[in-house]
Amino acid sequence: MIKREGKNVTASLEDYLEAIYFLNNDEGVRVTDIATELSISKPSVNRAINTLKSQGLVTHEHYGSLFLTEEGLDIAKKIAKRHFMLKKFLTQILEVDEKTAEEEACLIEHCLSADTVEKLEKFMNKTLKD
Repeated sequence: MIKREGKNVTASLEDYLEAIYFLNNDEGVRVTDIATELSISKPSVNRAINTLKSQGLVTHEHYGSLFLTEEGLDIAKKIAKRHFMLKKFLTQILEVDEKTAEEEACLIEHCLSADTVEKLEKFMNKTLKD
């Protein structure tokens, strides 16, 4: 879970930020695309987007496209980095199959502290260089 000044971004909200980050293009991201990506209803997406908007992590015009704010983009990049590192660890170090590694990286990425992520990154850099 990403911690911010006085607020935490929940695992669920992290999933939304990550989805917006991966789906983003010049026109932004549509609620429908997020719902499809995460296999959830549009009303659920709208509730989460309203929370992200109130926290200053996304901008969203009514019935328009979504965009990550600078802070939202920073958090989304951190989430994506953790995800890719965990998937790489699972596939290259533990030899977990791709599909399982993808699913498990999604679950694990929300549970690790910043300190653990940093140590895992150092381990991966050292181990994969050798």
